[in-house]
Amino acid sequence: MAKEVKFSKWHGLGNDFVIVDDRAGKFRFGAALLKKLGDRHYGIGFDQFMVVRKPSNLSKAAKARGEVQADFRMELYNSDGSIAEMCGNGIRCFAMFLKERKITKKANLAVETGAGIIRTSIKGKLVEVDMGEPILDGPKIPVHREGRMISQPVNTKNGFYSVTAVSMGNPHAVIFVNDVAKVELEKDGPMLETHPSFPNRTNVEFAQVESRNSINLRVWERGAGATLACGTGACATAVAGVLNNLSDRIVSVNLPGGTLKIRWDEGTNRVFMTGPAVEVFNGAFLI
Repeated sequence: MAKEVKFSKWHGLGNDFVIVDDRAGKFRFGAALLKKLGDRHYGIGFDQFMVVRKPSNLSKAAKARGEVQADFRMELYNSDGSIAEMCGNGIRCFAMFLKERKITKKANLAVETGAGIIRTSIKGKLVEVDMGEPILDGPKIPVHREGRMISQPVNTKNGFYSVTAVSMGNPHAVIFVNDVAKVELEKDGPMLETHPSFPNRTNVEFAQVESRNSINLRVWERGAGATLACGTGACATAVAGVLNNLSDRIVSVNLPGGTLKIRWDEGTNRVFMTGPAVEVFNGAFLI
């Protein structure tokens, strides 16, 4: 017998999400179902699918070490059914959804993700996210390079690309160009996403520096394709801008869907992202 699943549709700068509250653990969402739901013609359509879960219980040893207990767990999938570690725009929507549904009264949350515990802070209609410290060591991103990969060549059938690799809990390949409007995203994006240099595939960012405080960005998102916005991509690009001495530590990242404010704090080495989270509509589907 089919079961009805209630959902809420949200977006962060056009990067769109379906959110399901399943703290009771009634449902499991397989890749075939997610692909069907993610289709923009035959399904709901989304870049990512998020499930609200109860957080994993910390062991007694972890509690004794003072490790943070999360308030909620964010289970995250791409529209192709694959699992994603983290999504910056998504976690803003996740936090605002919990507040708007009165699931929590807290303005500040600790959310368990595939990239670890991420802290969010709701400030009016905006959400600030502590995205943590960027990962710059090649094997940990992961990329098949030792040490930091800053403006290093990646050879493809279309020639060489100068790539700076950064992980914000998920891998990113940032490429600085003179004009992002001229980038053939639908061609170059998937080619680089699946390049052998990136063992877990990668998100791909093409960035144009307007000034020390402003970067234009287009993103090919791993498992989702061309997207209007990508929070972790904006953070990775801001970090790459500093590493290449192209931008300052506080920068506006301008995406097709709007602008995110990114700050890479020099004292803590943590990256902070601030942007909106907007509810679109609510509905239900059957499984």
